[in-house]
Amino acid sequence: MSSIVLLGSTGSIGVNTLLVAKRYNIEIEALVAGSNIALLNAQIQEHKPKMVVIASKADRHKVNHPDVRCGSQAILTLIEESKSPTIVNALVGYTGLAPTLKATSLGKRVALANKESLVVAGEFIDMSLITPIDSEHFGLWYLMNQRPLSKLYITASGGAFREWDIDKMKDATFSDALKHPNWSMGNKITIDSATMTNKLFELLEAKWLFDSSKIDAVIEKKSIIHALLEFKDGSTTAHFAGVDMKLPIAFALQRNEGSVTDAILPPIDLLGIGALEFLPIEASRYPIWNIKDHLLENPHLGVIVNASNEIAIEAFQKEQCAFFSMSDMILDAYDTFAKVKASSIEDIIQIDTEVREYVLSRKKKYQS
Repeated sequence: MSSIVLLGSTGSIGVNTLLVAKRYNIEIEALVAGSNIALLNAQIQEHKPKMVVIASKADRHKVNHPDVRCGSQAILTLIEESKSPTIVNALVGYTGLAPTLKATSLGKRVALANKESLVVAGEFIDMSLITPIDSEHFGLWYLMNQRPLSKLYITASGGAFREWDIDKMKDATFSDALKHPNWSMGNKITIDSATMTNKLFELLEAKWLFDSSKIDAVIEKKSIIHALLEFKDGSTTAHFAGVDMKLPIAFALQRNEGSVTDAILPPIDLLGIGALEFLPIEASRYPIWNIKDHLLENPHLGVIVNASNEIAIEAFQKEQCAFFSMSDMILDAYDTFAKVKASSIEDIIQIDTEVREYVLSRKKKYQS
């Protein structure tokens, strides 16, 4: 029986991963979760992991398991001790980078839902060990063949404010930004969708995964088409699939077992879709898009965007800045650190710290 270690078990990706694992009789060697102890205990009871890691020691006594460890270092130790060949990394944010590096250094395959790993340190990660859990990158991979490519496209929903007047967006609240029209996701990725930072991250991921800078994104509001490939012969193919992450998860978990041949999702009802519309991503609505081309040419600057973005989201959640101020904070840091380039993971850690300190020191400038 194959087995996995699941990092981020109580998030939406983690919950769906456990459903897929059960379907294919995949053993859960270990679970890593944050503070949702009630859900974690239910997962422990059903999947019977050998080891568990949680964020805080204060919650240890609440977890119904004999081997409970705590903290970020415990995750790395867990990966070292695990027998599983595959680590599913569904952690949120920068905290997911170290586990990705640890797993790949040990030759383990990483089914990666943690975008920040590639955004921050893609040039230091062995891509041959990475399988993305992401509808857009899965769609690109699914469409690829031996024909020469001209351009890769991924699609964006447009986020919570795609229909709002720009003047109204200036006063949008954190709770407003969480009302995604198509998806049910965690807070951070939903906010990133509203600012289009998430799509910027996905372009960077695609750059590292597919070794190409000929990448762009367009808005497709129904989230039915996830990716398109433009070939040098002038033809274009598109990947249609339902709004459900179990399909890329299934392929990621079954990568070493052969193709997925059973029905994971119902087929798309083409007649029921109606009209499809593609729209440009406009910098007036999504200011972060101003750096898209420069970032793809200088992907090492992803660490700047990620660090400043995490501080900006925290400020927005605490009502310390307006919606558009998040992008202002990121663009400020991006300009300030534009000449920085890491030559090692140690440099990445140092740059990340410096960027966070800089944005925090400037935060009052953006307070609403």
